[in-house]
Amino acid sequence: MAKDQTSIILDSIADGVFTVDLDWRITSFNRAAELITGISKEEALGRHCWEVFRSNICEKQCALRQTIETGKRIVNQSIYIVASDGNRIPVSISTAVLKDENDQIIGGVETFRDLSLVEELRKELTGRHTFFDIVSKSKEMHRLFVILEQVAQSDSTVLLQGESGTGKELFAKAIHSLSARSKGPLVIVNLGALPDSLIESELFGHKAGAFTGARVDRIGRIAAAEGGTLFLDEIGDLSPHLQVRLLRVLQEKTYEPLGSNKTIHANIRIVAATNKDLNALVKKGSFREDLYYRINVVRLTLPPLRERREDIPLLVDHFLRKFNQLSGKEITGVSQEVLVSLMAYDFPGNVRESENIIEHATVLCRGELIEIQHLPDYLQPALPLKETGTQEPISSKRMKWADLERGFLLQVLRDNNWNRQAAARELGIGRQTLWRKMKRLNIQLPKKDGRISKSKNNKVSV
Repeated sequence: MAKDQTSIILDSIADGVFTVDLDWRITSFNRAAELITGISKEEALGRHCWEVFRSNICEKQCALRQTIETGKRIVNQSIYIVASDGNRIPVSISTAVLKDENDQIIGGVETFRDLSLVEELRKELTGRHTFFDIVSKSKEMHRLFVILEQVAQSDSTVLLQGESGTGKELFAKAIHSLSARSKGPLVIVNLGALPDSLIESELFGHKAGAFTGARVDRIGRIAAAEGGTLFLDEIGDLSPHLQVRLLRVLQEKTYEPLGSNKTIHANIRIVAATNKDLNALVKKGSFREDLYYRINVVRLTLPPLRERREDIPLLVDHFLRKFNQLSGKEITGVSQEVLVSLMAYDFPGNVRESENIIEHATVLCRGELIEIQHLPDYLQPALPLKETGTQEPISSKRMKWADLERGFLLQVLRDNNWNRQAAARELGIGRQTLWRKMKRLNIQLPKKDGRISKSKNNKVSV
């Protein structure tokens, strides 16, 4: 084919294409390459490829160099290049070697596709699933988001209930940010992390001489939150004595610092949080009933991560981007085995634990994809029980993907009493898709399951 014809063909395609010789100097540069990089063909020809692209892989992990040295092609590797205006552009690259008529390598060719639009769409989609740094597409969480916006406009006390790691502090920050007090301070106090001897002084402040070591006056967290919001985390750990003092703040909006007889008015809004059942503590007598009703004006119960598994892939992506940025790595995602392992896990530590898992995996991962061996030991697959009664971790290469997927689907189906519609909803897929997966994985329905229920008029519904 004539050289002019080749240039015409290359200039007609949407992907950027360039070639280099064995000295890494650019020998051709098509029209799409000019448009994506903002560099003209005349400027690019004859220059070293790293001078033109300034990619994040140019120095140590050049894909084209690997291909020329090994002869192995690279297909659709995601990287960033720097355009002429200094902006980072996400691209997908593929490489191959160039040979002459004698089958001798004379250089290499690289194609690159602009992923900017894909990245923008991803950001837009992520934005729909993000609310004041709370990442979720769960219907229950989105219902709470709507309520939260309404609650934030009032000045009522809010009680956030949920297991550790479910995001109660993020909800408190969102309430403050959406409220009329957003320009005031948000003061956070973790009552479970402070001994009783310090909590009173921390909350109410003290006058000099109020106790041994109190040499100067000190304002408390209530005074520090003046005009804003006071977030009291782990309020279920508050001692009976301090419950009485806090009750007065809620009832009368007044308090006295330790060692003072001067009453101070508190212009604050209180948001409380707990991972305990306060109603049970009231019945037990360890939490004051009158205080419970004072803080339980508006209660939001945050679901644990195991009840919103559809959020796990979103959280994985969210934390991967966070730790990529912190570590300077370019990890593109997780393997299917990893995703199945995470989706099957119950996350007793909830969102906080999921963040720790991804941070752990990011530290160990040296490639572009997090594999099963990068996860903490307790998430590693295990061999069947040996004679010793112990389980032995195995690598993902020895674990069949179908086995992992089948085990995970069985667990979700059992958790939903074999109700396919409920299981599909939890998985975030259609019921027919779930049914096809069950057939492919040879998952048999039990004779009695949760698909069929009788209504009041004895009609059967599925």
